[in-house]
Amino acid sequence: MGKKGRKRKKRKPYNKRSDLEKCQAQWWKLTGLHDLEEWAAAIVRAATAAEIACNYAVRTEFTRQGNLRRDVVDRFLKDANGLKVKMDRLLLPLVKGTDRERAICDLKTPVDDINRHRNDIVHRGEFSNEAEATRMIGQTRKFIEGLVRLYDPNFTLRDQEKRPTEL
Repeated sequence: MGKKGRKRKKRKPYNKRSDLEKCQAQWWKLTGLHDLEEWAAAIVRAATAAEIACNYAVRTEFTRQGNLRRDVVDRFLKDANGLKVKMDRLLLPLVKGTDRERAICDLKTPVDDINRHRNDIVHRGEFSNEAEATRMIGQTRKFIEGLVRLYDPNFTLRDQEKRPTEL
């Protein structure tokens, strides 16, 4: 049972969630990690949420432009491993010549920074501090919300109660 004797609603299994539900789950987790002063882990979760948001944009573009089977799109996303590769090799070519092209190009600026910090932590074992984590999480929030709102204008990431990543 949850707080005050209430039954907790059973969560949908992670692998059955949509990209936006997965993105939100990662965001929820990272705000808790930030609150626990797990700076590097929070940055990795932020980068993961950004990559999942990019997956959402790619899937939406493939749906708009053609009728590829989901397993084919999943394969493209898996082969284009990492946020930078998904942006450069999938999303940007998909939006070329559309009204979303300029907005997505403008959102690309922080991608290198997000990707570099994530890789420094995951591949080099680097640590982070509160200021750097807060900066990276804020930058990632702007990227995710900016990207997803091109397809779902009402989308907003929800933090845990203490909202450590609000700018």
